[in-house]
Amino acid sequence: MKRLTSFFIALILCCNLFAQDTLKVGVMLPLHKIDGDGRRMLEYYRGMLLGIEELKKQGKNIVVHAWNLPANADARTVLIQKGASDCNIIFGPLYSKYVSVMADFCKAYNIKLVIPFSITGDHVDHYPNIYQVYQPQSWIDETTVQRIMINFTGYHPVIVNCNDTLSRKGSFTTMLKQAYDARGIQYNVTNILNPDDTFEKAFSTKRRNLVIINSGRSPELTKIITKLDTLKAHNPEMELTMFGYNEWLMYAKYNKDNFEKYNVHLPSNYYYNENGRQVKALEDKYYRSFHENMQYALPRFAITGYDHAMYFLGHTTRWLQTPLDFDKVPGGGYRNNAYYLIHYKPTGGVEAVKY
Repeated sequence: MKRLTSFFIALILCCNLFAQDTLKVGVMLPLHKIDGDGRRMLEYYRGMLLGIEELKKQGKNIVVHAWNLPANADARTVLIQKGASDCNIIFGPLYSKYVSVMADFCKAYNIKLVIPFSITGDHVDHYPNIYQVYQPQSWIDETTVQRIMINFTGYHPVIVNCNDTLSRKGSFTTMLKQAYDARGIQYNVTNILNPDDTFEKAFSTKRRNLVIINSGRSPELTKIITKLDTLKAHNPEMELTMFGYNEWLMYAKYNKDNFEKYNVHLPSNYYYNENGRQVKALEDKYYRSFHENMQYALPRFAITGYDHAMYFLGHTTRWLQTPLDFDKVPGGGYRNNAYYLIHYKPTGGVEAVKY
């Protein structure tokens, strides 16, 4: 049913956007090189342009208007610019404080408003013309807990307290424990500072263990891997699977062997496959077009822009990095409900499964 619903949503989007011969696209983001936000959004915009270039070669008639909307601007002065009210679709803003005025403007002129990055607020619940790409953290946490309940049935859960005062993952592990309690599933809680013999008692030698820590930071990841190495040395037959966080993708380059060894699973709303043929081709094209490489960032902003252009302007349901699958919000707009579960396989290699 979800797939059928998503199909009709995509069909409606396609029909609405291509009802006119020329598709008029607006981009309202900080497009400058003054600070990090501007440089990232400029790269995102360049990625969009590469996607639009491909769509034009396919016969699409697309006109793009771009406006610089930095953090210290008045969005109303941008919205009154020539061409803004003629757009069929606008991508932006980056900053949450501009969403309301832009949503009102787009509603008044029947313009699709694609909010490409994370914002605060519940605007998508109230404006039928909004397409919100990034999900709120509460939705991600709830969906991830549900996925753990489905994918890891029969595992023995071990939740490890890392004593990380800077972590924000405590709310997730609390939600996870509540889900286990509601289903009558037994789990153990231990502390990373416990002596090895005490730490070992939290694990099962008869069932597969699912290890979840309450931190997404690199120092704690290093500590838990060291702790598991010791545990595994004392119990060679013990089966260990780790369930981590999106942030771990930033450390994957240096932890690939460890991730594969401990069968790591990571929920994420993107997956940058640096070895992918199409990804490499786009990176090469970006360099040839703009005479510089994409920024070293996760996700790659140019690839995100490319994916968004291909999906929203070309009705392409294939993406290189950012999964897109929108559901209608009752009484509101559309929210992207797609994300990946990234799996580092013990046999080697990585798979990204979309949900």
